Amino acid sequence: MADIAVIFHWSPQAMADMSISELMEWREQARKRHEPEE
Repeated sequence: MADIAVIFHWSPQAMADMSISELMEWREQARKRHEPEE
């Protein structure tokens, strides 16, 4: 949740109702945005 919050500026409340799989998908999107492919 911390990675998602830092990259997308979402509060913990915005993610509270997300499932683990949904959080994992958003975390991967955050990783891609933070570490773009060269």
